[in-house]
Amino acid sequence: MSGIVRFAPSPTGFLHEGHLLSALYVWAAAKKWGLKVHLRIEDHDQSRARPAYIKGIREDLAWLGFHYDSESIQSARNAIYEAALQKLLAKSLVYPCYCSRKQLLAENPQSDTGEIIYQGKCYYRRQPYKASDATNAVGHGRAEWLGQERSDCPKTSDESTPHNLRFIVSDKVIHWHDLRLGDFHENPKLQCGDFPIRDRENQWTYQFAVCVDDIDEHITHIVRGEDIRNSTARQIALMEALGRTERPIYLHHPLIVDENNKKLSKRELAHSLRQDKEAGITPEALFGRVCHKAKLTETDTPISLQEAIALVAHTLPSPLPSL
Repeated sequence: MSGIVRFAPSPTGFLHEGHLLSALYVWAAAKKWGLKVHLRIEDHDQSRARPAYIKGIREDLAWLGFHYDSESIQSARNAIYEAALQKLLAKSLVYPCYCSRKQLLAENPQSDTGEIIYQGKCYYRRQPYKASDATNAVGHGRAEWLGQERSDCPKTSDESTPHNLRFIVSDKVIHWHDLRLGDFHENPKLQCGDFPIRDRENQWTYQFAVCVDDIDEHITHIVRGEDIRNSTARQIALMEALGRTERPIYLHHPLIVDENNKKLSKRELAHSLRQDKEAGITPEALFGRVCHKAKLTETDTPISLQEAIALVAHTLPSPLPSL
């Protein structure tokens, strides 16, 4: 088996135990399935990314002993994202959305996880009303926008007015398989609706940047936390719209959670690996602690990186289904 798996942290804080567990899964997949590892620094959110965190990612991985085969950083890839956007524009799959955050929350339903399910307000305002729009309207309340007064939304795409760009999602069920969690049958139109690919600050969104990167960097295997599983169907739809015909192989691994059963998060100021390093804790102690929290071991006895990778690799399927 040959291919590429990526480890893709965001430099919006220093790495923490959740990143370490994810890295163990990525490097275990590479070892067991014969893949190369690509480090992608996902700094698409320039409002939160910091040079110190970018430097910290590289330093922490080196200290822990993780070696990778190639590297990229999203802030250097703007021309690639622009070219991908032009592909979508040529297919009429993008439109401007002028809805404010307040409007989005007030005018659209939300999923069980609090995600906004966009009902297409600006989609129907981007062009004269057609009867076919009512037939094609999908989702609770989406058709209610048809034929309404347009005074609260610009009639043209005025670049001076803050707006994001949304990708038009087809109303269809996407069938995909996760090596750990099994089969899924999901309709992104009902999960999230048309979703942003560039935000009101003119920054590329996570959903768009990772799809373009996964295509351009020839990523064949996506190993990431199960908290991102809900993004998979919409990302498949976007990658296919951009011309990818062969889907990646997916595995969403379990998470480490805190005492409140919440995943570790930089937004919640999760304790960083750098703090442990400064306190004199060794990489081996961290591997033992993380593997214990992930229920891979019965105790938190220090173990080597190779031992930790072997523990994770033992949980992965073998032989791997062919691409």
